[in-house]
Amino acid sequence: MKPEELNTPHDPTWCPACGNFGIWIALKKAITELNLDPNHVAVSYGIGCSGNENNFVKTYAFHSLHGRALPPAAGIKFANDALTVLAIGGDGDAYGEGGNHFIHACKNNYDITYLVHDNQLYSLTTGQASPTSQKGMATTTTPEGIIEDPLNPISLALAANATFVARGFSGRADHLSGLIKQAIQHKGFSFIDILQNCVTFNKLNTFQFFNQRIYDMNAEGYEANDRQKAHAKAMEWGDRIPIGIFYQEEKPSYNSVVSQKRNGTLVEQSLEKADLTPNFEKMV
Repeated sequence: MKPEELNTPHDPTWCPACGNFGIWIALKKAITELNLDPNHVAVSYGIGCSGNENNFVKTYAFHSLHGRALPPAAGIKFANDALTVLAIGGDGDAYGEGGNHFIHACKNNYDITYLVHDNQLYSLTTGQASPTSQKGMATTTTPEGIIEDPLNPISLALAANATFVARGFSGRADHLSGLIKQAIQHKGFSFIDILQNCVTFNKLNTFQFFNQRIYDMNAEGYEANDRQKAHAKAMEWGDRIPIGIFYQEEKPSYNSVVSQKRNGTLVEQSLEKADLTPNFEKMV
């Protein structure tokens, strides 16, 4: 299967040169290079420019509420373990409205992959400040400049005990595709914060800004097996910005140990013998 076979009849509606195009290309490339059957892939999308991708990739898709991409993804995987399940959101969607879901998905180690399109703004709604917006940036909600420091998604994921933590860049589609493939193959919660440019509203964190600063830390010898070192590496931001895998460990996923799946995935189990009477008696 070729990546273009995952295209739908609908052309992307993103602004020309938007970083979402690179992420779209990388995702399709990863799915096809892993030889995944699109009929066995489900993606839960949040709200925002990233959420519009649900119209442009030929897999099963669920367009959730703002900040709520993770709960449906976890539920889909819990119900049918045979599916490859991803969630996709933006930085406002994932770290603002969806911050609580993000923390607990990391902690619980659901066997899903979370791709966050991080352009440092709420761009679909004309460029309001998001949790990752650069300090001092003037936006429609902060006309005098943002006064607080931005959230560090990598540090947050590490502190919440995520078992696969990575960062990519939309301008390096081949490298990003490789990260997505490794994330999908990881048995547990895999998270990639994807730096991307917003050509319309973010005039600070441009393609050129990132392209001049990013470097592949794994290619330079960094090993992603020490959480403390990963925390230190996550704080690196300035003239050099690392991309790649910060941390990875093998640990039983939530889906592999939960008792309700001892007899197979939920879609394989019969409801004929289910008795909810004891539960109702406790409630009334």
